[in-house]
Amino acid sequence: MRKSSRKVLELAGHVGLAAAALVLSCTVVRAQAPEANEAVAQRGHYLAVAADCAACHTAPGGGKPFAGGYGIASPLGSIYSTNITPSKTYGIGTYTEAQFARALREGIRGDGAHLYPAMPYTSYTKLTDDDIHALYVYFMHDVKPVEAKGPETALPFPYNIRASMAFWNLLFLDDTRFKPEPGKSAEVNRGHYLSYALAHCDTCHTPRNAMMAEIGSKALGGASLASWDAPNITSDPKSGVGSWSDDDLARYLKTGDVPGKAQAGGPMAEAVEHSFQYLSDGDIRAIVAYIRQVPAISDSRDTAPRDAYGKASDREDAYRGVAESGMSRGERLFSGECAACHRPTGKGSPDGYYPQLFHNTAVGAPIADNLISTILMGVRREVGGHTVYMPGFGEGSYVDALSDQDIADISNYVEQTFGNPAVKVTADEVKLTRSGGPKPLIAKLGAFAVPGMIVGVLVLAGAVVLVMRRGRKKH
Repeated sequence: MRKSSRKVLELAGHVGLAAAALVLSCTVVRAQAPEANEAVAQRGHYLAVAADCAACHTAPGGGKPFAGGYGIASPLGSIYSTNITPSKTYGIGTYTEAQFARALREGIRGDGAHLYPAMPYTSYTKLTDDDIHALYVYFMHDVKPVEAKGPETALPFPYNIRASMAFWNLLFLDDTRFKPEPGKSAEVNRGHYLSYALAHCDTCHTPRNAMMAEIGSKALGGASLASWDAPNITSDPKSGVGSWSDDDLARYLKTGDVPGKAQAGGPMAEAVEHSFQYLSDGDIRAIVAYIRQVPAISDSRDTAPRDAYGKASDREDAYRGVAESGMSRGERLFSGECAACHRPTGKGSPDGYYPQLFHNTAVGAPIADNLISTILMGVRREVGGHTVYMPGFGEGSYVDALSDQDIADISNYVEQTFGNPAVKVTADEVKLTRSGGPKPLIAKLGAFAVPGMIVGVLVLAGAVVLVMRRGRKKH
């Protein structure tokens, strides 16, 4: 049977399952307890770390491991992670291994309801059977059950209709397992598996189409991630990381800090803190080997590598003889809010705790999203027992909150003095970043999105039927 016709039949099955889930949502399925094997459980623990499960399924500020409650920002609203401890009441304690695998690979819960792709099942679908089993053993035997229910996800209509994900999956989910690429070394293939099936780098770094599905032809070419920008990590020397050395890439993954190049903030800081710093050196090298040979994707806005912009300022001496009236508004704000840590020269602190602002990818990028987000939300990551912290200067901060115009003025001073002088920041751009970033078409369409998707699927199904009928007539 052709793949397209199988998809049509699968759609009917999905719709039936979604309807059945409404009736059977309270049904408890008896779990098939996996055989307790410490070696398998330990491997499952390592895989869970590599998959960064804790970052999303543990609430910030002291939440219990894997108990859920973390609000994942999406253009459609906050999607709250669920309890994935073996609690039989609130978690996955009743899941069979088959149900566990289906949740990871197809985004379908034990009760038949669909998950949103904020849970990266579009990447986890590549996991091998052995790794699924190891993860199941780990979660069922080594994770402590937490008897607590997290907040419910409440997206606006029509996105609150989980059954609509059946149509999205039909159009965009590539439900196939990872296959090593012929002609590539074992190390590169290992890195490919780690980067996609486990670490799901593609979910952040690959741009998406109007329906929020990844654009495969632009894999790892950079994408907007709510308020943050997940940069291009292909091998392009200007737009990507082609100019980085292997040691630079390995250090960034392990620590989130490469002096004179970049520091991890936002979601990447979480990935370093919860996942990458704990991976073996061999696996880090494998990821680096894979990233180094990812086909280059260039951006015409990049005329030089992002870490090549800027130089130290000589304003430190000038401050002693210049009245405040001789400074721009951005420079006055920078002097009062930023210079104490990053120095008037932009060189940062001597020990590197506060990074330099020139030769910094956040300041040399062709867009200022990460610079604005860093000022608004700050930076926090804990690596090797040491915490790196910068307070946020947005609303709700314990420091004096800066207005949109304040942050725009500081950003423009930083860009002109230390970074990419072609970048100009407006108060409206800061306001947009503060509100969660630009909205994709699917969010703007609102109530028309799901019906449009259903119509698209029906048109596709009709086209498949028409092709099949014509095929029969020819025979």
